[in-house]
Amino acid sequence: MYDIIIIGGGPAGMTAALYALRNGKSALVLEKQGFGGQITHSPKVENYPGTLQMSGNEFADRCLEQILAQGAEIELEKAVGIEDLGDRKRVRTEEGSAFEGRAVVVATGVKHRMLGLEGEDELVGEGISFCAVCDGDFYSGRRVCVAGGGNSALQEAILLAEKCSEVVILQDLPQLTGEQKLQDVLAAKGNVRVIANTRITRLRTADGELTGVELEDRTTGATQAVDCDGLFVAIGLIPENEPFAPLAELNDWGYFDSDERCLTKTPGVYVAGDCRSKAVRQLATAIADGATAALAACRYINEG
Repeated sequence: MYDIIIIGGGPAGMTAALYALRNGKSALVLEKQGFGGQITHSPKVENYPGTLQMSGNEFADRCLEQILAQGAEIELEKAVGIEDLGDRKRVRTEEGSAFEGRAVVVATGVKHRMLGLEGEDELVGEGISFCAVCDGDFYSGRRVCVAGGGNSALQEAILLAEKCSEVVILQDLPQLTGEQKLQDVLAAKGNVRVIANTRITRLRTADGELTGVELEDRTTGATQAVDCDGLFVAIGLIPENEPFAPLAELNDWGYFDSDERCLTKTPGVYVAGDCRSKAVRQLATAIADGATAALAACRYINEG
């Protein structure tokens, strides 16, 4: 039996493992998709304190190397449920395994909702991005498109408009749905335009890099092409928390309904990172959650 089982190998999960290990606890990390989570989609990270520049993959590799050196154990399996057995928890996996621990940290992260276009996955990090704060500088002085018309998309567009020569917002509904205040900010900028009631039908590429998008008007069927160097996709995030809902309450959007203390309704079960209800989802906030959840789990074990 382990002291702490961490579900998820992103920044929050690996930080939780590090803090658990540094506090003398044994730690098992369950991760099926690959260590690092969403940050691995960022080719250039320049907003992490103390590091001038690194790629998301470099950060993930360093974290994994660090926790392995501290004694973490890893299993490449997908957790699909947690049983509360009182003084211990049993985590079951899709592969049929069962692992027991005295405490569990759930750090499952989120998935970006994708457009569902051919070649999209291959272009992530090669023209397709999800975070203007992370990747906006990469497109300074260039034209970019933003897919989406809600608050997240408009906030991305505002940040990008400060750096890029032009920002083209592509909305599949007849109008933008983000807050009017955000729309007013964008309307005051001379390098932002909106193409509404349109859907992206194809990604144009050259030498493996994005060069533009092809669009179709949803009413008339008219088509057009827009050249761009980058496409920021902001059409929503998808948490995958339902398997753990019996032990950790979810809000209306499927995120764990937990504050900065990372607690759940079940003693010994904690949540951390982007899977938790929060206003800001960044590398720094995920790491903070990982540390908070691990230290709470350590206190729970020590007091038990």
